Amino acid sequence: MIFEQIPVGNMENFAYVIGDEKTKLATIVDPAFEVEKILKVVEKNKLKVKYIINTHSHFDHVSGNEEIVKKTGAKIIVHRLVKMKVDIFVDDNDVIKLGNLKIKVIHTPGHTPDSICLLVENKLLTGDTLFVGECGRTDFPGGDSRQMYDSLFNKLMKLDNNIGIYPGHDYGNTCSSTIGFERKNNYTLKLRTEEEFVQFMKEP
Repeated sequence: MIFEQIPVGNMENFAYVIGDEKTKLATIVDPAFEVEKILKVVEKNKLKVKYIINTHSHFDHVSGNEEIVKKTGAKIIVHRLVKMKVDIFVDDNDVIKLGNLKIKVIHTPGHTPDSICLLVENKLLTGDTLFVGECGRTDFPGGDSRQMYDSLFNKLMKLDNNIGIYPGHDYGNTCSSTIGFERKNNYTLKLRTEEEFVQFMKEP
């Protein structure tokens, strides 16, 4: 698997390029800013972009979609609850096939209703659901702390400790982490009841 994490823009975003080494088919995840920088990674690896996948529909994760579609012909994939122009809708547990790669969709609402995480081999792209040392905000329109609790504790924390975490923003001390490290060290993942978590998310 070809896997590259690309810092883009002035909001500490990460875009990702995922490619199948055999077929050279690729997807770009969350191309918001610096499209040329992202496409240079594609060119360097001699990839053909088949899909754009957005982990959610906030502008700082989707604003580069149109330019990349024009330059590559890629199809846009987003969760079915999204309210934007999309080619392919996905839902929880769907699998996106990319050559020999299989990308599993995990629906993780909380930050937005349409938030998803993407599991490919042992790497989990968490968008704005889980960061290194933090979790996503729930105070934007469509945010929901109860849904975030379910997404974090009943979905992501059920995954194996050795799975790598690759977030949508560079908000932590490192660019990536693991489920196991976050389980032990991320203060937002301290064991709480759902009610305690809702109150915790309200704190300034």
